[in-house]
Amino acid sequence: MGKNKLRKFQQINTYNHVIQTEFKDVFKQKHELYGNWNSAFFKNPNPITLELACGKGEYSCYLAAQFPDKNYIGIDIKGARIWKGASIAIENNLKNIGFLRTRIEFIQSFFGEGEISELWITFPDPQATKPGKRLICSRFLNLYKPLLTKEHQIHLKTDSKILFDYAQAIIEKNHLPLIQIEADVYKNHQEGVLTVKTHYENLFSNKGKTIKYVCFSLNNDGDIVEPDLLF
Repeated sequence: MGKNKLRKFQQINTYNHVIQTEFKDVFKQKHELYGNWNSAFFKNPNPITLELACGKGEYSCYLAAQFPDKNYIGIDIKGARIWKGASIAIENNLKNIGFLRTRIEFIQSFFGEGEISELWITFPDPQATKPGKRLICSRFLNLYKPLLTKEHQIHLKTDSKILFDYAQAIIEKNHLPLIQIEADVYKNHQEGVLTVKTHYENLFSNKGKTIKYVCFSLNNDGDIVEPDLLF
């Protein structure tokens, strides 16, 4: 391990707003913060938003600064990535943000029923040949569903046409409420939350990629199922 990465890991271990766990602590069992994020972590009753696979946490930090009446948690498996967002939060004195280092598969070990009001999924791996690993596939959506409030929203921002088309197909197949869709974000938006550029978005934009956005909810009856067509 390089000295810089080692320094980041040592520093992140001192951050009170970063939760790190071992596999054995959450596999098939609940974390101590399960259902208690408002009371035990944020110490306020404000709604909670998750940024899944948050990378360097750009969206979480921006949203936390813009909306102090909401709480934000960035989730990623990579500690070196989380270090960046966690450090930005400290530099900007953001009290309404935390970071969780874990796999998305374990999300039900950390959050209770109806504990989450919003999800942001920004530039996830489209998993072009492995649709079962996409963060908006039926497997993951069914993990998220019981954790969400009735008024929840799920935001997907991507440069991938495959993922964009797949999102529309899974929404249509399951008759999910479609709140907003943008085939080209920057055609209609020059400021606001949709124009926050993550590290990965900058890379894709510099290659001339069109940025896409879908906002929907899981308010339907029954489990989410896969679309008929593969993308």
